[in-house]
Amino acid sequence: MTLPSLFIGLLISSLLGALFHLWRGGGPGRLLLYLFLAWLGFWVGHALGVRWQWRFFSVGPLRLGMATIGSLIMLGFGYWLSLVNMNETK
Repeated sequence: MTLPSLFIGLLISSLLGALFHLWRGGGPGRLLLYLFLAWLGFWVGHALGVRWQWRFFSVGPLRLGMATIGSLIMLGFGYWLSLVNMNETK
Protein backbone atom coordinates (compact mmCIF):
# COMPACT_ATOMS: atom_id res chain seq x y z
CA MET A 1 0.00 0.00 0.00
CA THR A 2 1.47 3.32 -1.05
CA LEU A 3 1.06 6.64 0.73
CA PRO A 4 -0.93 8.21 -2.15
CA SER A 5 -3.41 5.31 -2.10
CA LEU A 6 -3.83 5.77 1.66
CA PHE A 7 -4.64 9.46 1.08
CA ILE A 8 -7.06 8.66 -1.76
CA GLY A 9 -8.74 6.03 0.40
CA LEU A 10 -9.07 8.45 3.28
CA LEU A 11 -10.47 11.12 0.96
CA ILE A 12 -13.01 8.82 -0.69
CA SER A 13 -14.18 7.28 2.57
CA SER A 14 -14.51 10.74 4.15
CA LEU A 15 -16.55 11.85 1.15
CA LEU A 16 -18.84 8.83 1.54
CA GLY A 17 -19.34 9.56 5.25
CA ALA A 18 -20.01 13.26 4.60
CA LEU A 19 -22.48 12.50 1.81
CA PHE A 20 -24.29 10.02 4.05
CA HIS A 21 -24.51 12.70 6.74
CA LEU A 22 -25.84 15.17 4.18
CA TRP A 23 -28.48 12.64 3.12
CA ARG A 24 -29.58 11.43 6.59
CA GLY A 25 -28.88 14.58 8.62
CA GLY A 26 -27.96 14.97 12.26
CA GLY A 27 -25.64 17.03 14.37
CA PRO A 28 -21.87 17.10 14.67
CA GLY A 29 -21.87 13.89 16.69
CA ARG A 30 -23.61 12.06 13.86
CA LEU A 31 -21.08 13.47 11.38
CA LEU A 32 -18.22 12.05 13.45
CA LEU A 33 -20.05 8.71 13.73
CA TYR A 34 -20.61 8.53 9.97
CA LEU A 35 -17.02 9.47 9.21
CA PHE A 36 -15.68 6.84 11.59
CA LEU A 37 -18.02 4.17 10.18
CA ALA A 38 -17.10 5.10 6.61
CA TRP A 39 -13.36 4.86 7.38
CA LEU A 40 -13.76 1.57 9.20
CA GLY A 41 -15.94 0.00 6.51
CA PHE A 42 -13.70 1.28 3.73
CA TRP A 43 -10.52 -0.27 5.10
CA VAL A 44 -12.22 -3.50 6.14
CA GLY A 45 -13.70 -3.79 2.64
CA HIS A 46 -10.30 -3.11 1.10
CA ALA A 47 -8.65 -5.71 3.35
CA LEU A 48 -11.28 -8.31 2.44
CA GLY A 49 -10.78 -7.53 -1.24
CA VAL A 50 -7.04 -8.07 -0.86
CA ARG A 51 -7.52 -11.23 1.20
CA TRP A 52 -9.99 -12.81 -1.22
CA GLN A 53 -8.21 -11.36 -4.28
CA TRP A 54 -11.34 -9.70 -5.67
CA ARG A 55 -10.32 -7.12 -8.23
CA PHE A 56 -13.21 -5.03 -9.46
CA PHE A 57 -12.72 -1.31 -9.80
CA SER A 58 -9.16 -1.30 -8.47
CA VAL A 59 -7.14 1.90 -8.54
CA GLY A 60 -3.50 0.92 -8.22
CA PRO A 61 -3.15 -1.15 -5.05
CA LEU A 62 -6.48 0.12 -3.70
CA ARG A 63 -9.48 -2.21 -4.04
CA LEU A 64 -11.92 0.64 -4.48
CA GLY A 65 -14.95 -1.49 -5.39
CA MET A 66 -14.83 -3.69 -2.31
CA ALA A 67 -13.83 -0.75 -0.13
CA THR A 68 -16.82 1.30 -1.26
CA ILE A 69 -19.20 -1.61 -0.70
CA GLY A 70 -17.71 -2.17 2.76
CA SER A 71 -18.10 1.50 3.61
CA LEU A 72 -21.74 1.62 2.47
CA ILE A 73 -22.60 -1.56 4.38
CA MET A 74 -20.97 -0.22 7.54
CA LEU A 75 -22.75 3.15 7.18
CA GLY A 76 -26.12 1.45 6.71
CA PHE A 77 -25.57 -0.89 9.64
CA GLY A 78 -24.36 1.93 11.89
CA TYR A 79 -27.31 4.11 10.93
CA TRP A 80 -29.71 1.27 11.68
CA LEU A 81 -28.13 0.72 15.11
CA SER A 82 -28.26 4.44 15.87
CA LEU A 83 -32.04 4.54 15.44
CA VAL A 84 -32.54 3.02 18.90
CA ASN A 85 -34.30 5.49 21.20
CA MET A 86 -33.07 4.97 24.75
CA ASN A 87 -35.52 7.49 26.26
CA GLU A 88 -38.64 5.65 25.17
CA THR A 89 -40.87 4.63 28.09
CA LYS A 90 -43.37 1.80 28.08
